[in-house]
Amino acid sequence: MTPDERRGALEQIAAEVGACTACRLHEGRTRAVPGEGDPETEVVFVGEGPGSNEDREGRPFIGRAGGLLERMLGSIGWRRQDVFIANVVKCRPPENRDPEQDEIDACAPFLRRQLEVLDPAVVVTLGRFSMGAFRPGARIGAVHGTTASVDPASGAAHALTLSMYHPAYALRNPAVERECFDDMAKVPDVLVRSRERRAAAGAAAPTATMTTAPVSAASAAPAVVVAPVTASTAAADQAVGDAPQLTLF
Repeated sequence: MTPDERRGALEQIAAEVGACTACRLHEGRTRAVPGEGDPETEVVFVGEGPGSNEDREGRPFIGRAGGLLERMLGSIGWRRQDVFIANVVKCRPPENRDPEQDEIDACAPFLRRQLEVLDPAVVVTLGRFSMGAFRPGARIGAVHGTTASVDPASGAAHALTLSMYHPAYALRNPAVERECFDDMAKVPDVLVRSRERRAAAGAAAPTATMTTAPVSAASAAPAVVVAPVTASTAAADQAVGDAPQLTLF
């Protein structure tokens, strides 16, 4: 799939999300929140559902939890525009309650199609409902910071998944916040391992060779980290700048 075809496919899914009435959540939404990010990325973050800020703006993770997610990404030298961010449900549950199973089931085809288009090497789940879509029956307290193969039926046929706590939960618990930064520090290594697995299995290679990016001065991570291959890292001599980002709303 070419970059233009991938972008077009994601835009088509977003348009369908915006018109969806498959479950009760559409009744109270201001805007649906399909997801956003670099359509050429290797890493997808999947949260649970939009909050009030996201419902108002039509963008995922833009409130306080989103700010923490960006800080966690910064700790490994990445930016939110280097990845793709989505949720298991695309409309806000009333009063920010947990998404119910029939709502998750109604939205599942949209997430599956997004993953089929993106074909990520790594899917990072944020929170127990997102984790449950990829690791049924697991307990987040037991498996956060660990990886597993992704069921091809999820749409991410050649990916590893890494489980993390939801940033909103981490904001209420300093100990969990520290664990989240520790878990995020594992993502670059998971990306390298997934690339190796994909190559061994004959899966499609990334659009560019492996790159590295400097870690911010505030980070306690190693001096260099692996960066996801995105449209902005495709050429080794390309000047540093904002990655092309697909905002879908």
